[in-house]
Amino acid sequence: QVQLVESGGGLVQAGGSLRLACAASGRDISKYAMAWFRPAPGKEREFVAASSWLGDGTYYADSVKGRFTISRDNAKNTLFLQMNSLKPEDTAVYYCAAPPRSSIASMTQSSEYDYWGQGTQVTVSS
Repeated sequence: QVQLVESGGGLVQAGGSLRLACAASGRDISKYAMAWFRPAPGKEREFVAASSWLGDGTYYADSVKGRFTISRDNAKNTLFLQMNSLKPEDTAVYYCAAPPRSSIASMTQSSEYDYWGQGTQVTVSS
């Protein structure tokens, strides 16, 4: 029912920027938390950033804090991830995720999310 489609990935040199987008259908994302994840060693999905639906709260992994910014355009039902000062270790497939309900235990755990996009590849060269 809920569909998420990521875009905006690409190849960029270290220190460059990219803006990822997640277009949602079948749900008004303004009523739900939304998040970005990427694969990590020993993990299926590693938390990157999240946006709560209540209180305008944003949350970031320590590894991206100060460099990445998560935001929404509710009119377009789209989630964004602005990535600045990119590093080679940021290279990954980035996934947009949505939970099954508005109230979840933790926005940083991949197990809390039921809906996932297909991912968009980000490659950062040195």
